[in-house]
Amino acid sequence: MTYKINGVEFPIQPTSGRWINKQPFGVTGDGHAMYPGVREFEVRWGLLDATGTNQLQNFFNGVSVTGTVVAEIPKYAAPGWIFYAYSGVLVREPEFGTFFNTYTQDVTLIISQIRT
Repeated sequence: MTYKINGVEFPIQPTSGRWINKQPFGVTGDGHAMYPGVREFEVRWGLLDATGTNQLQNFFNGVSVTGTVVAEIPKYAAPGWIFYAYSGVLVREPEFGTFFNTYTQDVTLIISQIRT
């Protein structure tokens, strides 16, 4: 199973991925935390070549203003390693670390507004 955006596989599959814990935005009168209705997923590469960094930036540039994407990522709280296509999600601008011998280190992509 592979990570994809809009049906396109990344040229280099991520080193890791993780669901980001929801942060409460308040507390009810009886002390229960209130959480947002959407989640975020972080995709990370230790090293990514120029083709991969270009592809990530182009995904973001193509949908950054008003568009959404379909992201195929591991299904939230699934009993196994199952990938699921979440539609209507947003891609944040990728973050790139330092350059190392024609590669970029510590590349991170956040996929947000995921309804699980």
